[in-house]
Amino acid sequence: MTLENKTPPNGHASDNDVLIRVRDLKKHFPIKRGVFRRQVGAVQAVDGVTFDIKRGETLGLVGESGCGKSTAGRTILQLLEPTGGSVLWNGKDLAKVSREELRKSRRHMQMIFQDPYASLNPRMTVGKIVSEPLRIQGIGSASERIDRVEELLKLVGLNPYFVKRYPHEFSGGQRQRIGIARALSTNPSFIVADEPISALDVSIQAQVVNLLDDLKANLGLTYLFIAHDLSMVRYISDRVAVMYLGRIVELGERDTVYDHPQHPYTQALLSAIPIPNPKEDAKRQRIILEGDVPNPANPPSGCRFHTRCHYATDICRQEEPENRNLGTAETPHMVACHHADQFQ
Repeated sequence: MTLENKTPPNGHASDNDVLIRVRDLKKHFPIKRGVFRRQVGAVQAVDGVTFDIKRGETLGLVGESGCGKSTAGRTILQLLEPTGGSVLWNGKDLAKVSREELRKSRRHMQMIFQDPYASLNPRMTVGKIVSEPLRIQGIGSASERIDRVEELLKLVGLNPYFVKRYPHEFSGGQRQRIGIARALSTNPSFIVADEPISALDVSIQAQVVNLLDDLKANLGLTYLFIAHDLSMVRYISDRVAVMYLGRIVELGERDTVYDHPQHPYTQALLSAIPIPNPKEDAKRQRIILEGDVPNPANPPSGCRFHTRCHYATDICRQEEPENRNLGTAETPHMVACHHADQFQ
């Protein structure tokens, strides 16, 4: 049977399009107390996340600090062992493969870390940092690795003669470029970019984002771009997933989510984006969320957003909303809200 190259009604892409398939992914961190360190609870950092990442696309993952974005990215790459769910890569569940098979798979999946000051070993030269994945994977000879490092430094806009220097000799933007070069060293097809610009100066952020965009076009990369800067996510992403307290509350095409947000949490986030035109900014209505984000160790019943939502009713407090497709089969717009219909 031939699969049609379109999105089925459930909102997920066909097998031909999908590079990463995440299903009901969970990561709970145990809370232990007492002399015998007995578990008394768990922080539900990621609790039932489901989405697909298509080949060659950038999926933006946004949300407040502490909502589980970075944990989700690390769990997808198996840097953190998942509590439940599955991550399918080329039809294989990464949570169930052997350690050796997972190690071999890592050359195709890499990560760009948030803090360029903490993610680079200060005792290693740039050449060793960038070539380390090649050494671990057993790729190329020593001379071939040196050539590859110089090629990668040129690719990310750095002087290849920097191979003998140490991380402390570089600025934040240059360090992040070194981190990007390291991620590219094994020629991966999928990269998790975990807030790669949040620790950088505003003047440098655009340069790094443009570099990532150019690399995607030239190398055919697929990104999971994690960030809380919504304007930057709109610039680089093809689709956007909005996360709140460990769950995806809205997922759809970039322009659809930004121009026609259907979840109250998404609407509140977008209302906080600065508009450079003072007249336009004065016309819009700012949505102020009341209260704090609930404790992920003891999340609210029903819809997790109901404690801060202006539209919450009894059903929101009692029943967990299902993900509904408010778009079409070709361009799904998934929303987890009991009252999303009234926002259309």
